[in-house]
Amino acid sequence: MKIKKTMISGLLTLEPDIIEDPRGFFLESYKASEFEKAMGRPHVFAQANHSRSQANTLRGFRKEGWDKLIYVTRGTALCVVVDSRLNSPTFGTHQKFILGDKPGQRKRIFVSEGLSNAFYCFDEVDYVNDVSGEYDPTARAGFQWNDPTIAIEWPTNEPLLSETDKDLPFFNDLFPNDK
Repeated sequence: MKIKKTMISGLLTLEPDIIEDPRGFFLESYKASEFEKAMGRPHVFAQANHSRSQANTLRGFRKEGWDKLIYVTRGTALCVVVDSRLNSPTFGTHQKFILGDKPGQRKRIFVSEGLSNAFYCFDEVDYVNDVSGEYDPTARAGFQWNDPTIAIEWPTNEPLLSETDKDLPFFNDLFPNDK
Protein backbone atom coordinates (compact mmCIF):
# COMPACT_ATOMS: atom_id res chain seq x y z
CA MET A 1 0.00 0.00 0.00
CA LYS A 2 1.21 3.47 -0.87
CA ILE A 3 0.05 6.34 1.33
CA LYS A 4 0.59 9.75 -0.23
CA LYS A 5 0.20 13.31 0.96
CA THR A 6 -1.67 15.73 -1.26
CA MET A 7 -1.38 19.48 -1.76
CA ILE A 8 -3.85 19.95 1.12
CA SER A 9 -2.33 19.17 4.51
CA GLY A 10 -4.28 16.42 6.27
CA LEU A 11 -5.64 14.95 3.03
CA LEU A 12 -4.05 11.59 2.19
CA THR A 13 -4.58 8.94 -0.46
CA LEU A 14 -4.24 5.25 0.38
CA GLU A 15 -3.39 3.35 -2.79
CA PRO A 16 -3.65 -0.43 -2.30
CA ASP A 17 -1.81 -3.16 -4.11
CA ILE A 18 -4.53 -4.92 -6.11
CA ILE A 19 -4.36 -8.61 -6.93
CA GLU A 20 -6.57 -9.46 -9.91
CA ASP A 21 -7.39 -12.74 -11.61
CA PRO A 22 -10.33 -14.14 -13.61
CA ARG A 23 -12.42 -14.37 -10.41
CA GLY A 24 -12.11 -10.67 -9.56
CA PHE A 25 -9.75 -8.79 -7.26
CA PHE A 26 -8.42 -8.60 -3.71
CA LEU A 27 -6.95 -5.63 -1.88
CA GLU A 28 -6.19 -4.37 1.60
CA SER A 29 -8.09 -1.09 1.79
CA TYR A 30 -6.56 -0.09 5.12
CA LYS A 31 -3.76 -1.24 7.41
CA ALA A 32 -3.55 0.50 10.81
CA SER A 33 0.23 0.32 11.21
CA GLU A 34 0.97 1.89 7.82
CA PHE A 35 -1.80 4.44 8.17
CA GLU A 36 -0.66 5.62 11.61
CA LYS A 37 2.95 5.81 10.45
CA ALA A 38 1.93 8.09 7.55
CA MET A 39 -0.24 10.24 9.83
CA GLY A 40 2.40 10.46 12.53
CA ARG A 41 -0.15 9.80 15.26
CA PRO A 42 -2.30 7.00 16.62
CA HIS A 43 -5.79 6.71 15.23
CA VAL A 44 -9.00 5.01 16.30
CA PHE A 45 -12.20 4.75 14.32
CA ALA A 46 -15.36 5.14 16.40
CA GLN A 47 -18.08 4.62 13.80
CA ALA A 48 -18.49 3.19 10.28
CA ASN A 49 -21.08 4.57 7.84
CA HIS A 50 -22.39 3.16 4.56
CA SER A 51 -24.65 4.93 2.09
CA ARG A 52 -26.06 3.84 -1.26
CA SER A 53 -26.95 6.57 -3.75
CA GLN A 54 -28.49 6.41 -7.18
CA ALA A 55 -26.89 7.83 -10.31
CA ASN A 56 -26.76 11.66 -10.54
CA THR A 57 -26.97 12.07 -6.75
CA LEU A 58 -24.73 14.69 -5.20
CA ARG A 59 -24.23 14.53 -1.45
CA GLY A 60 -23.12 18.01 -0.46
CA PHE A 61 -20.23 19.47 1.43
CA ARG A 62 -19.91 18.67 5.11
CA LYS A 63 -17.34 19.80 7.62
CA GLU A 64 -17.45 17.55 10.64
CA GLY A 65 -15.67 17.31 13.95
CA TRP A 66 -13.87 14.08 13.12
CA ASP A 67 -11.43 12.44 10.72
CA LYS A 68 -12.94 10.44 7.88
CA LEU A 69 -11.54 7.56 5.80
CA ILE A 70 -13.57 7.24 2.58
CA TYR A 71 -13.94 4.25 0.27
CA VAL A 72 -16.28 3.72 -2.69
CA THR A 73 -16.93 -0.02 -2.65
CA ARG A 74 -19.28 -0.15 -5.64
CA GLY A 75 -19.96 2.21 -8.52
CA THR A 76 -17.98 5.31 -9.47
CA ALA A 77 -18.01 8.64 -7.65
CA LEU A 78 -16.35 12.01 -7.96
CA CYS A 79 -15.19 12.96 -4.46
CA VAL A 80 -14.18 16.55 -3.79
CA VAL A 81 -12.38 17.81 -0.67
CA VAL A 82 -12.22 21.52 0.22
CA ASP A 83 -9.87 23.00 2.80
CA SER A 84 -12.23 24.86 5.14
CA ARG A 85 -9.70 25.53 7.90
CA LEU A 86 -9.45 29.30 8.30
CA ASN A 87 -5.77 29.37 9.25
CA SER A 88 -4.62 26.93 6.59
CA PRO A 89 -2.36 28.13 3.74
CA THR A 90 -4.61 26.19 1.32
CA PHE A 91 -7.91 27.57 2.74
CA GLY A 92 -10.61 27.51 0.05
CA THR A 93 -8.73 25.21 -2.35
CA HIS A 94 -10.05 21.83 -3.44
CA GLN A 95 -8.91 18.49 -4.81
CA LYS A 96 -10.91 15.97 -6.83
CA PHE A 97 -10.74 12.17 -6.91
CA ILE A 98 -12.54 9.62 -9.08
CA LEU A 99 -13.05 6.64 -6.77
CA GLY A 100 -14.54 3.16 -7.10
CA ASP A 101 -15.08 0.98 -10.15
CA LYS A 102 -13.31 1.78 -13.42
CA PRO A 103 -12.68 4.39 -14.61
CA GLY A 104 -12.33 5.22 -10.91
CA GLN A 105 -9.49 4.16 -8.66
CA ARG A 106 -9.83 1.74 -5.77
CA LYS A 107 -7.89 3.97 -3.43
CA ARG A 108 -9.23 5.50 -0.25
CA ILE A 109 -8.95 9.10 0.81
CA PHE A 110 -8.36 10.29 4.36
CA VAL A 111 -10.03 13.61 5.19
CA SER A 112 -8.71 15.18 8.40
CA GLU A 113 -10.97 17.00 10.81
CA GLY A 114 -11.57 20.52 9.53
CA LEU A 115 -11.68 19.62 5.85
CA SER A 116 -15.01 19.41 3.99
CA ASN A 117 -16.04 16.83 1.43
CA ALA A 118 -18.83 16.07 -1.05
CA PHE A 119 -19.39 13.43 -3.71
CA TYR A 120 -21.25 12.94 -6.98
CA CYS A 121 -22.43 9.52 -8.21
CA PHE A 122 -21.92 8.64 -11.87
CA ASP A 123 -23.94 5.46 -11.31
CA GLU A 124 -25.35 3.66 -8.26
CA VAL A 125 -22.67 4.03 -5.57
CA ASP A 126 -21.93 2.38 -2.24
CA TYR A 127 -19.93 4.89 -0.21
CA VAL A 128 -18.29 3.84 3.05
CA ASN A 129 -16.62 6.12 5.55
CA ASP A 130 -14.99 5.25 8.83
CA VAL A 131 -14.92 8.18 11.26
CA SER A 132 -12.96 8.97 14.42
CA GLY A 133 -16.01 10.16 16.38
CA GLU A 134 -19.59 9.13 16.82
CA TYR A 135 -22.21 11.14 14.95
CA ASP A 136 -23.07 14.45 16.59
CA PRO A 137 -25.43 16.68 14.59
CA THR A 138 -24.16 19.75 16.47
CA ALA A 139 -20.58 19.14 15.25
CA ARG A 140 -21.27 19.55 11.52
CA ALA A 141 -21.55 22.36 9.07
CA GLY A 142 -22.02 22.44 5.33
CA PHE A 143 -22.03 24.76 2.35
CA GLN A 144 -23.46 24.91 -1.16
CA TRP A 145 -22.19 22.28 -3.60
CA ASN A 146 -22.10 24.82 -6.45
CA ASP A 147 -20.62 27.74 -4.51
CA PRO A 148 -19.00 30.15 -6.98
CA THR A 149 -16.19 30.94 -4.51
CA ILE A 150 -14.96 27.34 -4.70
CA ALA A 151 -15.81 27.01 -8.43
CA ILE A 152 -15.90 23.23 -8.72
CA GLU A 153 -16.68 21.79 -12.14
CA TRP A 154 -19.23 19.06 -11.45
CA PRO A 155 -20.42 16.58 -14.11
CA THR A 156 -23.88 18.18 -14.08
CA ASN A 157 -25.61 21.40 -13.05
CA GLU A 158 -28.78 19.53 -12.03
CA PRO A 159 -27.89 16.73 -9.61
CA LEU A 160 -30.30 15.02 -7.23
CA LEU A 161 -29.94 16.84 -3.90
CA SER A 162 -31.42 16.46 -0.45
CA GLU A 163 -33.53 19.31 0.92
CA THR A 164 -30.77 19.92 3.46
CA ASP A 165 -28.15 20.33 0.72
CA LYS A 166 -30.40 22.73 -1.20
CA ASP A 167 -30.65 25.00 1.86
CA LEU A 168 -26.99 25.19 2.94
CA PRO A 169 -25.23 28.56 3.21
CA PHE A 170 -22.47 29.75 0.89
CA PHE A 171 -18.82 29.07 1.74
CA ASN A 172 -17.95 32.69 2.64
CA ASP A 173 -21.02 32.97 4.87
CA LEU A 174 -20.00 29.88 6.79
CA PHE A 175 -16.22 30.43 6.79
CA PRO A 176 -15.51 34.18 6.62
CA ASN A 177 -11.89 34.78 5.65
CA ASP A 178 -10.42 37.94 7.13
CA LYS A 179 -6.89 37.26 5.90
